[in-house]
Amino acid sequence: MKCPFCSSENTRVIDSRPADDNNSIRRRRMCDECGKRFTTYEKVETIPLIVIKKDNNREQYDRAKIEAGVLRACHKRPISANDINKLIDEVETEIFAREEKEIASDEIGSIVMDKIKDLDDVAYVRFASVYREFKDVNTFMSELKKMLDK
Repeated sequence: MKCPFCSSENTRVIDSRPADDNNSIRRRRMCDECGKRFTTYEKVETIPLIVIKKDNNREQYDRAKIEAGVLRACHKRPISANDINKLIDEVETEIFAREEKEIASDEIGSIVMDKIKDLDDVAYVRFASVYREFKDVNTFMSELKKMLDK
C-alpha cells in the first residue's frame, strides 16, 4: 500500500479490526519512510450488477435508488433510520446472494415490497402505489383489501 503522504511503498499494518458494518476490515498502517499513520479499508469485491429497467435499458446497480424509494415510503412514519438501513441491507444481501450479473428492476421491487410489508403498513402501501403504478382507485383499493385480509 502506497503512503498517501510521501508515496513510499514501504508501509505496514499495525492494527486490523472489523469495520462498523462488519462487511469490511479497517486497517491502521504506518509508513516506514515518513512514520505517518493512515487508515485503509478492505472489502470483498462483488461482481458488478446490472439492473434491467422496465423499458429494457440497463444501468449499474445503485443502492441509493433503493434507499431513496424506501425513505420516500417511510417519510413521517415512526421508523428508525437503523430499521431502514437494516431493511436495505437485507434487500441487498438477497440480491447479491443470487450471484447473477443482471436483475430486473421489478424483481428488486418485489424484494423490497416483501421486506417493507413487515416494517410498516403505511410505508408498504406507499411503496406499492409507486412500484405497482396503480392506474385507478379500484386497483389501489384491491391492493388495500388484500393487505387487510391477511
